[in-house]
Amino acid sequence: MNIFPTILIIANILFFFSKISSAIDTITQSQPLHDGSTLVSKDGTFELGFFNLGNSKNRYVGIWYKNIPNRRVVWVANRDNPTKDNSSKLIISRDGNLVLLNQNQTLIWSTKTTTRVAISSPIVQLLDNGNLVLKNEKQDNTDENENFLWQGFDYPCDTVLPGMKMGWDRKTGLNRNLVAWKNWDDPSSSDFTSALVRTPNPESFIWKGSTIIYRTGPWTGPRSSGIVGLTTNPFYGYEFVNNEDELYYMFTLKNNYVTIVVLNETSSTRIRLNWVSDSNSWKNYLILPQDNCDNYNICGKNGLCTLNDSPICQCLDGFKPKSPQQWSATDWKQGCVRNGNWSCGVKDRDGFKKIVGMKLPDTTHSWIDEKMTLKDCKEKCLKNCSCSAYSSLESTGTGNGCSIWFGDLVDLRVSASGQDLYIRTDSSDTGDKNGKMKKVVLAVSIPVSVVLVMLLAFIYIHKTKAKYKKKTTRSEEKEEDKYEDFELPIFDQATILKATNNFSFDNKLGEGGFGPVYKGTLLDGQEIAVKRLSRSSGQGLKEFKNEVILCAKLQHRNLVKVVGCCIEGGEKMLVYEYMSNKSLDSFLFDFGMARMCGGDQIEGTTEKIVGTYGYMAPEYAFDGLFSIKSDVFSFGVLLLEIISGKKNRGHSYQEHDHNLIGYAWRLWKEGIPLNLIDDCLRNSCIDSEAVRCIQIALLCLQHHPDDRPNMTTVVVMLSSENTLPKPKEPGFLIKKFSGDGQSSSTNEITISLIDAR
Repeated sequence: MNIFPTILIIANILFFFSKISSAIDTITQSQPLHDGSTLVSKDGTFELGFFNLGNSKNRYVGIWYKNIPNRRVVWVANRDNPTKDNSSKLIISRDGNLVLLNQNQTLIWSTKTTTRVAISSPIVQLLDNGNLVLKNEKQDNTDENENFLWQGFDYPCDTVLPGMKMGWDRKTGLNRNLVAWKNWDDPSSSDFTSALVRTPNPESFIWKGSTIIYRTGPWTGPRSSGIVGLTTNPFYGYEFVNNEDELYYMFTLKNNYVTIVVLNETSSTRIRLNWVSDSNSWKNYLILPQDNCDNYNICGKNGLCTLNDSPICQCLDGFKPKSPQQWSATDWKQGCVRNGNWSCGVKDRDGFKKIVGMKLPDTTHSWIDEKMTLKDCKEKCLKNCSCSAYSSLESTGTGNGCSIWFGDLVDLRVSASGQDLYIRTDSSDTGDKNGKMKKVVLAVSIPVSVVLVMLLAFIYIHKTKAKYKKKTTRSEEKEEDKYEDFELPIFDQATILKATNNFSFDNKLGEGGFGPVYKGTLLDGQEIAVKRLSRSSGQGLKEFKNEVILCAKLQHRNLVKVVGCCIEGGEKMLVYEYMSNKSLDSFLFDFGMARMCGGDQIEGTTEKIVGTYGYMAPEYAFDGLFSIKSDVFSFGVLLLEIISGKKNRGHSYQEHDHNLIGYAWRLWKEGIPLNLIDDCLRNSCIDSEAVRCIQIALLCLQHHPDDRPNMTTVVVMLSSENTLPKPKEPGFLIKKFSGDGQSSSTNEITISLIDAR
């Protein structure tokens, strides 16, 4: 039997199908796309085809992620002109356009290319980034920046994909903007739109019809003064371009995440969605408007919105409500006008007030100069009586560039990503008769302020340990050493006994690893809390002295204040102010404060492990090895607890999570860290800021001490927008401990009780 013809036939069949396979991302003039067939990008990410929604018989041509279930359409060709059956097809016409025809050969939709360039072999290709492009087949390069004859990325619908430019081509007048679907089952154009506006200092707006509902703030480099975290997240980064040819912004992926931006008519929001493969669902990452202060001009002209104030709207200093009788806790639209009889140009009356952390005003009536210094900017403003404010053009506020506003200031709010704004006012209102600027510090979100306070405490502890590491101690029997360098009032034992009713059980507040804490009342009525060191605590005079000095110096309005101490008759006691409204830990839950290492050490090994289990670094809990990086681990735990409102231990976590650290790590890996945020913070915190704090916490919790940052680095991380490193797997503190919290380590362990102060 001669098998050669059979082999030849098989070879031809394989060759034929290989040609078909290689062409599934392309439409040619000889190979149209019929309803029922699809294009698939070469890497298999995107798919183009015909679809309908719900029970509607309307058919559309669109693009979606191929391998993501519950198809989410990211682009629609004929959104406002659907076909009515499944007999339509996409073809390349004789004039080189991509057109959609129905069964009667009626034109439904077209790319409408008017290029004068001769097209010998036009093709349409679906690229790996989701862009549908019309080009000449002889162009081998499929780079996304290629000069295509037509591309879908120039005509977005309701969705922004990575690499898609949003903004203007100044040469052609093309404006790429977003228009939301009318409903989930109707992709036709609604009146809910978003676009980058060509003001002197460009910014993006969202409209409902002709009404502005949100404004991002001006784009200054790769960020906006009104959106937090555009460059401080593990998922994506922004690029902003403003030159004579183009004005646009776009986002690019940092890693292999799937993330998109969608304009949603139903919720009247612009939402960033991240795909989480483990849960097969899209998760909200950033929603605009973010809060009440994001609602456009909610406080009216010259009114300032501060989310943590009550009410949230106040007039700027030097201004008063335009209509006091209509100024209420819910309606401030009338805005504010200037106080008194101040007028521009009066000698020694013109001044500026500096307000930090501001979303810069609406830039419609503004002027910029990229080369002018901030000093020159001020002088420029002073010479024009219509000038109401100025700022640096750069987002850092320290470089060159000048931005000036004229007339009323519109849509002002406090923003964690904001800039310094200098508002023109009567110099008498600035708090300086010489016209010098007074810095006004505005409210910061509660989680960040708490974190910064804790940072101060941790940094001071490190410095104190280093300071006393090499300090030679003298004999505890020398009485004069007991009071040297304490810098605190000394209470006698009789006063403490009377205040606490002889350490009555009814006055006991709790007990820690080094002894009980009692409530007391001094003769002048001041309420106190007395920490009474147990004689078996193991803490000698040297350690007690170090703690007294540390506590005396570490004073902050948000930290409990140490008001004195007592050393008498073998007793060693610290006297704190009593916190009638409880403390941070009581609002999170009651936990024991982790015990610091020996007062003269910054690293070493100990056979006595003391502290609150759940806050101890694994190398300390298991092996008795401690260092300043052990404190960093403890800070990471505390930071997660502040954000989540959950204990590291004791909360009901899933079996595979074990504790808060494991739970946070799983959410981070799944790309849904926002699920960690406590419900009571959800509406007041800024998502990207919270994600940054979570990432910093995980960096502090890395298993190996050398991988953890020091506290100085943590300060930099929290106070800047630099890109953070990826955290490695944390130390979970689960493998060597039994369910009752006992360790299999041979080291002696002292655990603070849950009610310790």
